[in-house]
Amino acid sequence: MKKLYRDEFDEAKEEYNAKQTRENRKIKDYFTHVSNNSKSDLACEIIIELGDKKYWDTKDIKFKKRMTNVFKQQVIDLETMLPTFKIASAIIHYDETSPHLHIIGVPIKIGGKNGMKKQVGKSDVFTKESLRKLQDKMRMLCIESFNKEYNLTNSLKGKKKGRNRDYHITEMDDYMEMKEKLEKNQESLEIANKKSLELDNHTKEVKEIITDLKSTMLKKDNYVLKQQDKEKLVSYIDSVSKTNDEYKKIQTLSVTLNNVDTEIKENHDKIQTLNENNKALTLRVETLTQNIKNKDKEIEELKEENHSLKNTLEFWKDKFLRVMSLIKDKLFGKEKEREKYFDVSKDLYKRGIIKEDTFNELKDKYNFSKEHDDNKDKDDFDLEF
Repeated sequence: MKKLYRDEFDEAKEEYNAKQTRENRKIKDYFTHVSNNSKSDLACEIIIELGDKKYWDTKDIKFKKRMTNVFKQQVIDLETMLPTFKIASAIIHYDETSPHLHIIGVPIKIGGKNGMKKQVGKSDVFTKESLRKLQDKMRMLCIESFNKEYNLTNSLKGKKKGRNRDYHITEMDDYMEMKEKLEKNQESLEIANKKSLELDNHTKEVKEIITDLKSTMLKKDNYVLKQQDKEKLVSYIDSVSKTNDEYKKIQTLSVTLNNVDTEIKENHDKIQTLNENNKALTLRVETLTQNIKNKDKEIEELKEENHSLKNTLEFWKDKFLRVMSLIKDKLFGKEKEREKYFDVSKDLYKRGIIKEDTFNELKDKYNFSKEHDDNKDKDDFDLEF
């Protein structure tokens, strides 16, 4: 945690301290500074858990530990979804009711009006609305990672009203199409019912005919059938045949509908899972796209700042070179002036304003000038008249 604080806030701390005129207002260590502030939290904890005790009680430790990959993806997704939350540690617990992940991190706000430009900002990063949205996004991504890791098609449990929505089986296109076919064949059902009633009546007549049949004089196993009764029997057989055909049609339709209904129910979870996976992928793409836009904006701002700094650097570089040129010229001047500017050179070197090689160059010029003055004195002679 202390390392995270140093990495994230040291630059902003130094920038803040440079603007302070009073020593007691400077921040020596931002971690300690926040620790001593009772109104601020050093960090926040997020716990991620999928499934409940009832689900995980039936799973062995090998199955449970495959959640490691799911939780790793959750850390990546959290960093992507919420770049203003810097993660310091992420620890998985397998020794409790169900596998769960403890994440410790620091929420950061940038551009505050008071204090450091970059600082801890729990209330800015985490609001009731932002937490609700974050939870919805993370649970969608979590189930997608879970299904991918375990090769399953589980779906999230329904949330309360206004949170999410499941597709009902009657909303599926195939089901609606078959329902429409059933409605169109309602007429066939009515015809079949009508013929079934007619068949019942004919059956009674046939039974009466059979009951009244009389055996022939020559052979008792043969019976006499009247022409009228024969026609009734033929009509009855024809009705049975037609009714049977209509029944087969309805039976085939019924079996088809049952098969489609069963198939739709079996595929419903798969369809929902695919929808959730698609939403998860879309969410990742949208978030990454937005993060890229934010980075592009930061790059443009840095380019402008870099251009400004470059101009400022060129300005002061020019001034510095002029100062160096002045000092060099003065080192060839009169003795008092030369000594004064050499003292200035030594002072600049001691304060780290000029480098050693620059100071040595000035020193060489100073010595050369001094030696030149000494030689000039030796070459001077008094003229005798």
